[in-house]
Amino acid sequence: MAVEQAEGNSPGLVKSLGNLDALALGFGAMIGFGWVVLTGGWLDNAGTMGAVLAMVVGGGIMAVVGLTYAELTAAMPKAGGEHNFILRALGARPSFIGSWAITGGYVTIVAFEAVALPRTVEYIFPGMSQIPLWTIAGFEVNLTWALVGVLSAIIITWINIRGVKQAGVLQTFVVLFLVAIGLLMIAGAFAGGEAKNMEPFFTPGTSGFFAVLVAVPFLFIGFDVIPQSAEEVKIPAKQIGKLVVLSVILATVWYVMVVLTTSSAMPAAQLAGADIATADAFGALFGSDLMAKVLIAGGIAGILTSWNSLLLGASRLVYSLARSGMLPSWFGKLHPKYRTPANALVFIGGISMLAPFFGAEMLGWLVDSGAPSIIVAYFLVSVTFLVLRKREPKMDRPLRVGGTGNAGAVIGWISVLLTAALFSLYMPGMPASLSWEPWAIFAIWWALGAIYFFKVPAGIKPGEDAEEKVLEAVMRRRSKGARNA
Repeated sequence: MAVEQAEGNSPGLVKSLGNLDALALGFGAMIGFGWVVLTGGWLDNAGTMGAVLAMVVGGGIMAVVGLTYAELTAAMPKAGGEHNFILRALGARPSFIGSWAITGGYVTIVAFEAVALPRTVEYIFPGMSQIPLWTIAGFEVNLTWALVGVLSAIIITWINIRGVKQAGVLQTFVVLFLVAIGLLMIAGAFAGGEAKNMEPFFTPGTSGFFAVLVAVPFLFIGFDVIPQSAEEVKIPAKQIGKLVVLSVILATVWYVMVVLTTSSAMPAAQLAGADIATADAFGALFGSDLMAKVLIAGGIAGILTSWNSLLLGASRLVYSLARSGMLPSWFGKLHPKYRTPANALVFIGGISMLAPFFGAEMLGWLVDSGAPSIIVAYFLVSVTFLVLRKREPKMDRPLRVGGTGNAGAVIGWISVLLTAALFSLYMPGMPASLSWEPWAIFAIWWALGAIYFFKVPAGIKPGEDAEEKVLEAVMRRRSKGARNA
């Protein structure tokens, strides 16, 4: 029972996305802005082949997780993805934890893009920053700089409120532009790149490799947007699951390509001193400052695809939590005309409007703060995959990973172990432990979640009807509260 049903309104998200739309959402969500601003750091930390190895290993981990998502998405093609999977397998409160975790990851990236856009635009228009406001972590925040991010947040949120089809059309167009940029990077590497520039291939020790690997959850988050939009996709459930895995493979190929082409363009010492290494490398490949700006246009395209996809995904998660009574019903309201979760979109869009006022240093903090939450969600989905395989062996699975034997269970256990190991890398004392600022953002998000977690009814048993039971318990509690008032 949806919130709208409980309130007597007409429910229902609109099915308007096709194969290409869904794939563009997943792939585009993963190919955000990180590849533009972080590649220089990857090469400096791990060397060319060290960074490639980290991307391949990270992509492999995400592909294994993606396989569990693929089966669950095909079996439960419903808006909310993780929320529905975990609710059916583990119950209401674990479902809230998993949903809040992945929503936190989405929100940090949406906020990241709102900061990344003015950072990118300033590369093209160096005199853009005017009217100083304050300084945060050594970065002077200017009003005009921040307003670029705010205005963009308003536009992206408005497009999503207008409808998922409009968001999908925007996504497909911008992803095609990104692909064109990628082809130009490959052509430039063959024409103007040099193998000797790729040295060093590896840096001493393993710390550089792990420094790149811990960014993987942030870089690859987005394939799970496809499950979030499953109720709005008009293709067979089995096909939806396959698109999840395909989007991960494509993203891995993209990141490896970016590392190799960028490192071939300039010596490592020059890349380390570049403002935006990938853009400067692209310009060097073609011997043109104009081409550097073309690459930045590709970066802006990446910002828009990731921003658009993850705003869509986060809003569907918040909507699903409200639909089951775990968040206030206000978040579950659909727009009367466009049938989109308008209130959830406004809430997340509002958060992204605040981010630019914290300056460019916020970019790194957001990358690091969102990654642990993302891994928590992936771990719970992996456990869910195993639980449902054992508890509901006859569950309708249009896409059964690993066939009818035990291979599927092996994949599930590998996914559990890999996600647990990846989470451990963020802990103090580990090679890629986080500083206090990301942990502070992480703590704020989970403190907000705790307010709602303890309001989720306890004792609701997992199962196919768990969502209805949660909503019934919530409605009884609200009715009792209204009578007592």
